[in-house]
Amino acid sequence: MAQPKYRRVLLKISGEALAGDAHRGLDFDVIGSVCDVVKKCVEAGVQVGIVVGGGNFWRGLKDGGDRMERTRADHMGMLATVINALALADCLEQREVEVRVQTGIEMSRIAEPYIRGRAIRHLEKGRVVIFGCGTGNPFFSTDTGAVLRAAEINADAILLAKNVDGVYSDDPAKNPDAVKFDEISYDEVLAKHLMVMDSTATSLSMDNHIPIILFALKDPENILRVVMGEKIGTVVKEEN
Repeated sequence: MAQPKYRRVLLKISGEALAGDAHRGLDFDVIGSVCDVVKKCVEAGVQVGIVVGGGNFWRGLKDGGDRMERTRADHMGMLATVINALALADCLEQREVEVRVQTGIEMSRIAEPYIRGRAIRHLEKGRVVIFGCGTGNPFFSTDTGAVLRAAEINADAILLAKNVDGVYSDDPAKNPDAVKFDEISYDEVLAKHLMVMDSTATSLSMDNHIPIILFALKDPENILRVVMGEKIGTVVKEEN
């Protein structure tokens, strides 16, 4: 079997992707297919950390709007990510994959508190570690949480699984002439305000020299393809 390109990865999955066509709640067929591929990655010797969003239940700023205090709305979003993390953990355990859930806000009866050294030790033992609650702070997205955890665990790459198959010059759903990039630099993403991650997450990834590979989760096998080095989606990296 070919050797994986990456030894340790941080997989970021949007909450909406886990909802499938319903766009809300959990689609266990989708979650199961993702977990099947995560298992293949682990069996290939890849260490996998996962950050999952919560938008299939609640998006703090978007859903709270001006009707709620921002910090409280964001805390609700963090709790939504824990629901998704527990669902993923259960599906992985059904497939006999060892998994640990760690949360940025302590909730010891549900999950481990996030401790960097413990997370790395789990990864080294072949366990999947799912990070809930984003950064554990309001005003930061789960994209920023994903980059932060990737930097802390020394991940080789961030795998950004979304509902779009790459980075485009414009919204491909609105502009049929939008051009897809195979590779693009962090600076270009920031300068052109392209919707890869929010600017805080992109800047943090750039500062820590962590490449981002954005690809479509519609075919979960894309996760394994990226890990093995196939050219899927768009790579965001430093300029050559």
